[in-house]
Amino acid sequence: MSAGTAGPSSSSRAPYEGERSVGQLFAAATADLSALVHDEIALAKAEIRQDVKRGLKGSVSGVVGGVVGLASIPMFSFALAYLLKFWGLPLGLAFLVVGLAYVVVAVILAVVALRFLKKVGPPHRAIEGAQATAEVLKNARPRPATAEELAALER
Repeated sequence: MSAGTAGPSSSSRAPYEGERSVGQLFAAATADLSALVHDEIALAKAEIRQDVKRGLKGSVSGVVGGVVGLASIPMFSFALAYLLKFWGLPLGLAFLVVGLAYVVVAVILAVVALRFLKKVGPPHRAIEGAQATAEVLKNARPRPATAEELAALER
């Protein structure tokens, strides 16, 4: 039997050189599983952080657009309406044209904000990795004992 392979086990025999005990194997498996879970969490955090940044850019764009629109409406509305009146439009129609122009600007800014916000989504890679890990762990089965190992246990 080569080193590192399991032979018949009994409670009185010492492990062969290079062979690991069940406790060592369990500790290694636990450490590997812990590292895997830690890596999956780190991946999810990175993806969520990226999506939060995208969402923040979209939100900032929308807020800035809203502030600019609100701050400029009174000043430019009157100026433009009176300019249109000067060019011959009735005052009421001049104010209507100005109001519609601001609605068009607001719609354009809303479309820009929505384009940023649509890029925000769930952390796909982290979810796929976690599902793959769960599938592997669900289907993991211990190696069946050989006839020699069973016979040694009965002694």
